[in-house]
Amino acid sequence: MPDSESSKVEVLWLSQEDVIAAGGLDMAAAVRDVEEVFRLHALGQTLLPEKIVLDWGEAPPGQQSDHINIMPGYLGGRFDAVGLKDVASFPRNPHRYGLPRASALITLHDTQTGLPQAVMDGTLISAMRTGAASGVGAKYLAREEVSRVGLIGAGVQCRTQLMAMKVVRPGIREGLIFDIRRERAEAFVQEMNQRLGLHLAVADSPEAVVRQAEILITATTTVAPIVREGWLAPGAFYAHVSGYEAEYDVLRYADKVIVDDWETVKHRMYSTIALMWRDSEFSDDDLYAELGEIVVGRKPGRENDHEIIIFSPIGMGLHDLALARRIAHQARAAGLGQSITLWEKPLWT
Repeated sequence: MPDSESSKVEVLWLSQEDVIAAGGLDMAAAVRDVEEVFRLHALGQTLLPEKIVLDWGEAPPGQQSDHINIMPGYLGGRFDAVGLKDVASFPRNPHRYGLPRASALITLHDTQTGLPQAVMDGTLISAMRTGAASGVGAKYLAREEVSRVGLIGAGVQCRTQLMAMKVVRPGIREGLIFDIRRERAEAFVQEMNQRLGLHLAVADSPEAVVRQAEILITATTTVAPIVREGWLAPGAFYAHVSGYEAEYDVLRYADKVIVDDWETVKHRMYSTIALMWRDSEFSDDDLYAELGEIVVGRKPGRENDHEIIIFSPIGMGLHDLALARRIAHQARAAGLGQSITLWEKPLWT
């Protein structure tokens, strides 16, 4: 906001270190924020325009292309937040340059003046909100008494997914993980066992992971299915986080398929369920629900211990705004970040 006695405008800049100091790694808070966003979205108290996707260049065979997503939105309710996330996904960054696959910035604006309020690193927030969304899904869709988890992919996303699952299902004690690079899976096991007090082990195949999982998470950059029909055990909850990770029949024969926002899923045309819809293998009527409908009680979530339920979110920028709003508030209260002058006074009004 402008200074009350001048036209000076300052913007709060938060580095990733500032974001962490302001509660960026608080997964329980992230789950609460994201659950409230699902509720508000179902009640029509949000604005969620289509993602802008910048996708260029030819990817090597069997790999995803580099792309940047621009995700604007407005949140009502206790958030009253408006802004956008700019997130880049360059899958070959880790191997080429030793850099993260994804990087992001989040900008928050004042809802009364439109002036920018805060600009912050969104890389951590993006990872946390994605994990938290699956955590909310598990809260409503996974069996209450689960102890075994299965993970395919040993990147950042499976880390935050597992953190969220442990928040909503604290009984998780053990499980298996598979990654095409075994050394990454071994490092993941060492880190997450110590961080969460688990007993994870490295599996030799995706099938071994899936067959033992009461909660399954796939978060990979694959462009070909790695989960096959018949592998999921009765009662399993499957968080299908990324792209074309499962055969069509895995979703076709599930008891319930749920998404975060169906129109966004179809617009992005990225995940298995979107490809099925494109190919007329899955219709609007085949979708059981958007998760917000379950959060507000319009539809039941899990109804028995035998249902195989798949949650396939594509990602909503609204979740980023919710976490960013909380973090910016806590950062200001703690005196974190840097105040950067946008202008001393406007050139024109």
